[in-house]
Amino acid sequence: MSLNTHTDLRHQGSGVQMLEKAIVAGHLSEHSSIRLSREGAVGCITLHRPERLNALDVTAAQDLYLAARQYAQDETIRVIVLQGTGKVFCSGADLKYIRARGEATGNGAAPADSHHAKLQGRYGRLFAQIVGNIHRTICEFRRAPKPVIAAVDGAAAAGGLGLALSADLVVASARSTFEYAYFKTALTGAEGTTFFLPKLVGLRRALELALLNRRLTAAEAQTLGLISVVYETEGFEEQVTTLAQQLAEGPTHSYAEAKRLMTNAIGTEHLAEHLAHELAALTRAADSSNFAEGLTAFFEKRPPRFPDALE
Repeated sequence: MSLNTHTDLRHQGSGVQMLEKAIVAGHLSEHSSIRLSREGAVGCITLHRPERLNALDVTAAQDLYLAARQYAQDETIRVIVLQGTGKVFCSGADLKYIRARGEATGNGAAPADSHHAKLQGRYGRLFAQIVGNIHRTICEFRRAPKPVIAAVDGAAAAGGLGLALSADLVVASARSTFEYAYFKTALTGAEGTTFFLPKLVGLRRALELALLNRRLTAAEAQTLGLISVVYETEGFEEQVTTLAQQLAEGPTHSYAEAKRLMTNAIGTEHLAEHLAHELAALTRAADSSNFAEGLTAFFEKRPPRFPDALE
């Protein structure tokens, strides 16, 4: 089954029902890049786009949201584990997809000196579709009346960092890294990063991590309080399984109440509103000439020359 990438999910009743039936059967569809598995009361959601560093396009982001919603609401699942395939957890929105789709919406050829201006207004719409569904996924994880574990084995950057931070527990292999990354292409920050970072490490350190784009090792991230546990890379999957099973055997309702009380204590009831502000800022940035230059420089593997930084 392929989800309609242009349909508002709020009005996608039959598609949601079909997907939920597929989830119960243990898979989404033959072509889905979101893989689902279950062992007892532990439900695992795997981002399976290793050729794109587990970055998400529109369909993958929609599938992720629908899978998260179903697992969050399924009372027979007592723990959710989010992980990525291969040596990357998630690198956020798929910039290659966004670039290709943005350019494909152009009409005719543009002169070289007007190329960036021609593409303005096309990228924001794509980010809104992808990031909007990632934001809905994050809200499902925060509302879920059960523990959510982010099992990070490899790089977590931009939206991947945000997805990881939205979990209740973040466990990482020793080879993992964590990076804000948005400013490389003149984006602002989304997927909850500007919400969770200052709450976890304080405003001063959060701005340092963002503005200087420090790439943290797993040990550094644990020291700062961004993640919960670091496991050796060898045997990481087994360690995650043991942890998830331990939680699944615990008092789920008590976990849920404690989670609700603690998250409310730090103002998480305002998360949805903050995510809306994040998305608005991100789409404005994506429709700027700065992002067009940043995206071009990213794929040309050269330093960007942002227009608003030039005299």
